[in-house]
Amino acid sequence: MIKSIHTPRGTIVIREANLTDATQFRELRLDALQDSPTAFSADLQTNIDHPASFWEDRLREDENTRIFFAEYEDHLIGMTGIRCGQSPKTQHGAGIWGVYVRPEWRGLHIAEVFIEMCIDWAKTRNVVIVKLAVVSANESAVRCYKRCGFTVYGTEPLALLYEGKYYDEFLMFRNLDLPQEK
Repeated sequence: MIKSIHTPRGTIVIREANLTDATQFRELRLDALQDSPTAFSADLQTNIDHPASFWEDRLREDENTRIFFAEYEDHLIGMTGIRCGQSPKTQHGAGIWGVYVRPEWRGLHIAEVFIEMCIDWAKTRNVVIVKLAVVSANESAVRCYKRCGFTVYGTEPLALLYEGKYYDEFLMFRNLDLPQEK
């Protein structure tokens, strides 16, 4: 699965991850956790301490998971992942996680293309519902997900604690069986 986005800054390629991305994946993920600490439940210090094998293992082929990267001139500038339910009772659902675009590349709708790629992949797996969580204060991300057809179905209070402050998360879903309004 590969898509190209033609932007005023050049062509960006959105593609599936592979094992050769491990070093850049680590760098991108650590940048994300440092740049936007309240956007992720993962912790920067914990991830810094992971060995190289951890990052390689995250990229190994898995029929229930896909990671997508945005790449510009051989440099990763964004990422996201999607994971299907494992059990026969939950495999109709999937969760999107880790949506991140480097600050200097925001505003080019890369995150929307990530979501579209995740949805397309989920449909090939007969997924009927995709969910995600987003910090309620992250208004630009909430708007992006709404543009992509997601609806808030609840709020997880006090979902994150960072530097002594609590953050709520909106829980959002998109039913893939329903046609999307254009």
